[in-house]
Amino acid sequence: MKRTNRDTETSAGRVTRRSLVLGSVQLGIAGVLGWRMQQMQVEQADQFRLLAEENRINMRLLAPARGMIFDRNGIPLAENSQNYRIVIVREDAGDVEAALEKLRQLIYIGDDEIERTLKEIARRSSFVPVTVTDQRSWDDLAAVAVNTPALPGITPDVGLTRNYPLGPDYAHVVGYVGPVSDYDLSKIDDDDPLLQIPKFQIGKTGVEQKYEHDLRGKAGAKRIEVNAAGRVMRELDRDEGVPGTDLQLTVESKLQNFTEARLALGLSAAAVVMDVQTGDLVAVGNAPTFDPNKFVRGISVSDYGDLTGNKYRPLANKAVQGAYPPGSTFKMLVSLAALESGLLSSDETIYCGGYTELGNRRFHCWKRGGHGRMNLEQSLQQSCDVFYYELAQRVGIDRIAEQARKFGIGEEFDLPMSAVTSGVMPDKAWKRERYGQEWRVGDSLNAAIGQGYVLSSPLQLAVMTARIASGTRIKPRLVKSIDGVETPVVGAEPLDLNEGHLRLIRKGMYAVSNTGRGTGYGSRIEREGFTMAGKSGTSQVRSVVVNNADVPWEERDHGLFVCYAPYDNPKYAVSVIVEHGGGGSSAAAPVARDIMLFALHGELPPLESYPSNDRGKIEELFAGLDLRSDFRPSENRRSRV
Repeated sequence: MKRTNRDTETSAGRVTRRSLVLGSVQLGIAGVLGWRMQQMQVEQADQFRLLAEENRINMRLLAPARGMIFDRNGIPLAENSQNYRIVIVREDAGDVEAALEKLRQLIYIGDDEIERTLKEIARRSSFVPVTVTDQRSWDDLAAVAVNTPALPGITPDVGLTRNYPLGPDYAHVVGYVGPVSDYDLSKIDDDDPLLQIPKFQIGKTGVEQKYEHDLRGKAGAKRIEVNAAGRVMRELDRDEGVPGTDLQLTVESKLQNFTEARLALGLSAAAVVMDVQTGDLVAVGNAPTFDPNKFVRGISVSDYGDLTGNKYRPLANKAVQGAYPPGSTFKMLVSLAALESGLLSSDETIYCGGYTELGNRRFHCWKRGGHGRMNLEQSLQQSCDVFYYELAQRVGIDRIAEQARKFGIGEEFDLPMSAVTSGVMPDKAWKRERYGQEWRVGDSLNAAIGQGYVLSSPLQLAVMTARIASGTRIKPRLVKSIDGVETPVVGAEPLDLNEGHLRLIRKGMYAVSNTGRGTGYGSRIEREGFTMAGKSGTSQVRSVVVNNADVPWEERDHGLFVCYAPYDNPKYAVSVIVEHGGGGSSAAAPVARDIMLFALHGELPPLESYPSNDRGKIEELFAGLDLRSDFRPSENRRSRV
């Protein structure tokens, strides 16, 4: 049917309206798009430029160089060595297992390393580099570097790892580092991002642990460009961060090495050498010891089992952790308590018949037949127990404890070593609080000869001896300087004691080492100007006195000896304990004498320093010692130390 003009006009009007609506919509959309493009390209240009940059620029954390540790002469005790390693970043690698399999086709990597890497990757953020393998050769590093285009997310790297050039000599003093663990993180209240780096090394024991924050330094960073596949294209810039602080200790490496070698001739022992005037600990020795380098990367189960299963306890720092009855070395303090309280005069004598009766119990002297009449000097010279049983009853434990604490017994010294013990200096209040019991006179008699509840460490005995020798409150010091800034000497002020009383104690110690009846006479020093004053001690392990030869090693008495020299101008104080070694005069005194002579000479002492009948034996002993000869200051030592 033919359309009319009216129909045609109506239809044309509809098309025109639709065209206008559609055109308007299209124009509106175009306007919105234009406005949005103008906003993105002009107003938000910087924001989108930054997002684009972040898609191709990655930031990587850089571990700083750990601070070095030196002895007093600049010989390195803990330094850093290069460590070639291979790292992987999960967000750049894509298929991690496929990337690791490609890597294994280039260099050998054990199944255990792959398994550990996968666990670490699963635990860490996707952008954190995870070490696949370290301590690799240069050839391995080069092989990976050449093939990096085919290894997305995997890069060779050169880092630093800790090294202890003198090994076992300083294992108990410097300590060691090891990979940070979840256990470490649970104990440390520290948000330092460095701790999140897998295998990052932190101090575990000793100076390394106590000065962790100073030695660690501050993290650096590098910016790298990666392509769409996650391969590193180039390094844009780098901030190395702040290296850790360098420390200089008071110890002297030749003496430390000799001390360790001399102690090693026994089964289990410890020694401390302290400068009488400054408090510097110039040697802190333990035997047996261990190689701290084994702990740096994570010690094997078998090696760790060998150390923990050893009954001589090589991991224990006996010199500062060990708490032992001090035996007769404690008698000087009991004497001072009696003198200072006016309950003993310098010329008074006490009769020793071999024992003291208290109620229905006898407290025996070590010499069953008795010593007869003894004055103060003789009682120290021959170590008469009955003399001190009498003093204990006169003075009482509270006055003894007060005097002993002036000399460091019962004090926990603030030193950067692990588990420094305070020992025990008991008194009436201590027993009441600890055991809910009253103090008894018998307790005082035991304490008077360094038994019973009294416990002290070789460090405390060295401090005691140094204070007797110097007459000052000198405190031990292990860190000589921090970044070249000297640490202060503490405690050089005089003790609040009668100097005449101190002279009486020194005279008695002189008699111990230099008179025929002295318990330390067999270990005297013959050389003029090097005369030594000392005191032996025997610490009972069993309550029943037995012949040490008749019981197993672990049930024998401990042997102790303390000394200082030269007598007229004291320089060093030495304390030695030989665990289960028997008598102090036979087991510990010869060791202390040898260490003292080395400290005074700075090298192996001449045979003329020894009694003539001992020189052949000493020469043979020295020939058998495993001593180092490679003590050289570090070439990498930073000038600030």
